[in-house]
Amino acid sequence: MFPPRCAAFATLLFLIAPAFSGAQASKPVPPDTTALAQKGITLAKEGHCSEALPPLRRGMRQLTDKDLKRTVGLTGERCAMALGEFGAALDFLQFLAHEFPHDPDVLYTEVHAFSDLSTLSSQELARTAHSSPQAHKLLAETYESQGKWEDAEKEYRHIVEQNPDFPGIHFRLGRLMLSKPNPTPDIAEAAKHEFEKELAIDPSNAGAEYVLGELARQSQQWDQAVAHFSRATKLDAHFGEAFLGLGVSLMSLKRYSDALVPLETAVRLEPGSPDAHYNLATAYTRSGRKQDGEKEFAIHQKLIGTQGGAVEQTQSAGQAEQK
Repeated sequence: MFPPRCAAFATLLFLIAPAFSGAQASKPVPPDTTALAQKGITLAKEGHCSEALPPLRRGMRQLTDKDLKRTVGLTGERCAMALGEFGAALDFLQFLAHEFPHDPDVLYTEVHAFSDLSTLSSQELARTAHSSPQAHKLLAETYESQGKWEDAEKEYRHIVEQNPDFPGIHFRLGRLMLSKPNPTPDIAEAAKHEFEKELAIDPSNAGAEYVLGELARQSQQWDQAVAHFSRATKLDAHFGEAFLGLGVSLMSLKRYSDALVPLETAVRLEPGSPDAHYNLATAYTRSGRKQDGEKEFAIHQKLIGTQGGAVEQTQSAGQAEQK
């Protein structure tokens, strides 16, 4: 049995919701729509979902009454799932997410529907393509989520043995190695080679560049760290931790002014990160912008208090100088 994967369905749902709302708004409301919708609800309650779906789908697109729209959406989703009409189910879920994004019943329905859809897809993958790289990858992810590191590693290694250029697997292998308790230097070096192999297959993997930057930073190889973090930020402009790593590494080289832009970006992308504010405060102070530094230090202290006390700080040149 493979695990449910709801995130992809949820992402798809919210990506297509705007298009749905535009199409909905452009259609007039026929006078008999309410009666048809109510008929569909009655048919569904009586167990006649096949007959209920057409009027419910029509009502979903044309109704204006909020309460009736909600009932139509929830009823239609239940009928569609019961019939195995998964395309229709996604239509109803899309509608509900757009019209009632914070409704508890809608959110509850979404959780179960996405879980059921992803479980069914997992089962179909296992049934029709059980030896495929995708099936082994999904099984390895299951083992990872259960903390079964050795079983997960076996699955990933099976994939690279059969498909050495399959994207993403060397990255996962390297990450898995570093996830083990107290990885030795030899394990870290082996993981580094996995990330390098991943980049040879997929040069656009920002995660691999980031981890290589972290490994270089931990070894105080600052120039290498700057190079890897810089590439990660270019590959993913929303990668807040990569911008933070870049800023920290530049400060370790005493390039405080150069560190300002990546650290300001890190704060913008991760406003709740105490590390980002602390290091930006240090960079401001070292660059002669004392007042800006004090503001960032104040935010840092406030975040630490909000989060309940001690927060482990990212090592930076500023911290080293203050010791």
